[in-house]
Amino acid sequence: MIVDPRPAASPEEAGPAPATRRSELDSIRVLVVVGLVFFHSALVFAADDDFYVRNAETTGATFVLSALGVVWAMPMLFLIAGLGAWHSLRRRGPAGFAAERLLRLGVPLVFGTLALAPLPQWLRLRADPGYHESYPAFLPRFFDVRLDLAEYPFVLQGEHFETGHLWFMVLLLVFALMLAPVVRWFPAAGARRIGDRLAAAAAHRGAALLPAVPVSLLCALAGLEEEYAGWSRWAYLLFFCYGFVFAADAGFRAAMRRDARPAALAGLALLLVGFPLFLLAGGDPFTDMTLQAIIARAMYGAAGWSVLVAILGLLDRRAAAPSASPPRPGARRRVYAYLAAAVLPLYILHQPVVVAVAYGVVRLDAPIAVKYPLIVAVSLLLTVAAYDLLVRRTRVTRFLFGMRDGR
Repeated sequence: MIVDPRPAASPEEAGPAPATRRSELDSIRVLVVVGLVFFHSALVFAADDDFYVRNAETTGATFVLSALGVVWAMPMLFLIAGLGAWHSLRRRGPAGFAAERLLRLGVPLVFGTLALAPLPQWLRLRADPGYHESYPAFLPRFFDVRLDLAEYPFVLQGEHFETGHLWFMVLLLVFALMLAPVVRWFPAAGARRIGDRLAAAAAHRGAALLPAVPVSLLCALAGLEEEYAGWSRWAYLLFFCYGFVFAADAGFRAAMRRDARPAALAGLALLLVGFPLFLLAGGDPFTDMTLQAIIARAMYGAAGWSVLVAILGLLDRRAAAPSASPPRPGARRRVYAYLAAAVLPLYILHQPVVVAVAYGVVRLDAPIAVKYPLIVAVSLLLTVAAYDLLVRRTRVTRFLFGMRDGR
């Protein structure tokens, strides 16, 4: 049975115990955020991408390698956010959840947009030898915005304005604020009936793969958005909602464990067939409505969900195995705890750092094999240093970067 996420008045009214929060999800979040440094550093050398800074020598290999991460990384973050939203709503109720999301996401989003987002755009312009405008002179042009409701939720548009990599936080905040009133006003009895039916369906073999169908259809018919890590913004809403629903009942978790291997095979097969279709579709395969582009996008969406099921299911199998060793105390565990607390600030900081480092490195007379690891290494070092020295040490900076006090 799926439990109503609103706070229960008593243990008797709460129903069965919900699915427990999985500790390995923090490890995945850390892996994805650290991986974004590698990903954005690779875009500097991509032949078919308009990144802020581009190296004179480019390669098509970055597109292939990046696609292997794009297909699952950001969807995974939204799925995990949905899982966390269920537990947060359970503890705080809809109003408390909305207030907490505004503080944890809204405050750093505004701060990051004001303090960090203009830098990559300015460095993009500075790559032109004929551009000499100072950063303070550029800022008013960056914040020259207009309201465009057609781009919801990215309603602020401008010639130079952008949220940049903070689009993830925009979507996450909007999804959370959409969810809170739905939970508040949707009849609890109706939610339980729907939940019971979904939980019963999850008991059948292969059921964990069925959510791929709506994702696949949405990708095929609504298209993909390259600027949002290769997924439609509304596909991310599906992943978020899936996480929210799956957190409520241990049966969904069991279904992922059971179907993990078929999901891995399905994901691999879909990628092997769909990726060449995507490359050979011609035109703009992200949005074109040709039959080949539609089929390629449908396979991409199905592959993304299959890979998520495979990763979560296989990791859960490993965690549940009798031979699985308990977490080891010591330096490794301290590093993990440090990074787990730092995920959101590291995400906010990483792209401006990568762009600034790449701006200098691309001017070196060196091959890609030297420049790429140099950008990655220096960017990782500076991002972690900025977090450690400038963010986590004061209450004000922790608040501005969305950290819970004392972390």
